[in-house]
Amino acid sequence: MKNPYTPSTDTLRALFVGAAAGLVLALVFAGGFFFRDAMRGATVQADDTAPGNFPLLAEVENLIQHVYLRPLPAQSVLQYGAVKGMVGTLGDKNTFFIEPPVARSEADALAGTYGGIGVLLRRDEKGQFLLAPYPDSPALAAGIQDGDVLLAVNDIPVELTEQQDSVDQKMRGEVKADSGVKLTVRHADGTELSVFIAFAEIDIPSVLWRVTPDDARIGYVQILRFTNRTPDELHAALEALQGKSIKALILDLRNNTGGLLEESIKVASDFIPDGIIAYERSQDSENPLASKGGGILPNDIPLVVLVNKYTASASEIVSGAIRDRQRGILLGQKTYGKGTVQQIFPLSDGSSVHITSAEWLTPNKTPLDGVGLTPDIEMIPDENGRDVETGEAIRYLQKKLDSE
Repeated sequence: MKNPYTPSTDTLRALFVGAAAGLVLALVFAGGFFFRDAMRGATVQADDTAPGNFPLLAEVENLIQHVYLRPLPAQSVLQYGAVKGMVGTLGDKNTFFIEPPVARSEADALAGTYGGIGVLLRRDEKGQFLLAPYPDSPALAAGIQDGDVLLAVNDIPVELTEQQDSVDQKMRGEVKADSGVKLTVRHADGTELSVFIAFAEIDIPSVLWRVTPDDARIGYVQILRFTNRTPDELHAALEALQGKSIKALILDLRNNTGGLLEESIKVASDFIPDGIIAYERSQDSENPLASKGGGILPNDIPLVVLVNKYTASASEIVSGAIRDRQRGILLGQKTYGKGTVQQIFPLSDGSSVHITSAEWLTPNKTPLDGVGLTPDIEMIPDENGRDVETGEAIRYLQKKLDSE
């Protein structure tokens, strides 16, 4: 038998605990991001005795190093495989390890930027593609108006049979000299505009709003994600809609996969002025998350929340609170059912590990992880991508307003 080989303490420490003594960046979930500001700055101390807790793994590493016939993968590859195996034994799809390139991509996504012209693409009940330019965006500066119908991209007509994602990607690209896209649109007054718009780095807003063109009494607010700007952006949107004398509101949380927990509580507080928004349950405690108050929307304004299968985590907190507290109804499809909280721990080589640390419950203490929220008005999504939910919400609110 060949001389035994004992892996170094540094190697095993990298394998098992990495640089776990670091900043807890955030809380996140699969399919979206879920942060908790209160956890930032917390640390986890490395356990110097951890390598001694895994003698079998050290024994196998020894044998592989000295017996295996073929060339070995890089040490980092072996370590990543061991960490993934260890995490996989937990049987929790939301506790996982990601390698450095993926971790960097995740950080880019958290930055909320992309190369493009700064428009939100949506579809109406007819299936037409409509544009909503972001504030201070190249699209807005070029004359694109909220509600413009997209007719062509680079002189190629847009077909109603096209997928929304593919059309959206045509209006994005790398920011460099002479890069951009030509759009042909039809304004609400029937006039058409053809314009070339240069690509720029776009900061994605978290809140978009408008008065519905179908009924000036009804306001519409869409929250794309929960960032640290969302409460202020929502407050500004609600103030602007109040200035338009709206009598009812649609809150669109479809495709909102989450974000900052603290900010989601602040958002819910704009609609629920007091009492419990949610409960957070960890290993040894169950803490109520109370309303922060300060909402500017009158409590008697009817509210419909739009949800779908991609409404998850922080957006489910808001949806569940609004329904449990009888502030409004949910309309759309059953939500994702993401009711656990993850902490992200950055490791020494740029990789990271996400670990489930808590779960949350609605004000009625209903756990939603793996279950989701079933809407009060459940609708089958249109197979052609038409926005039938907004139309139904408008008709529902019109009936309520007309009956008052």
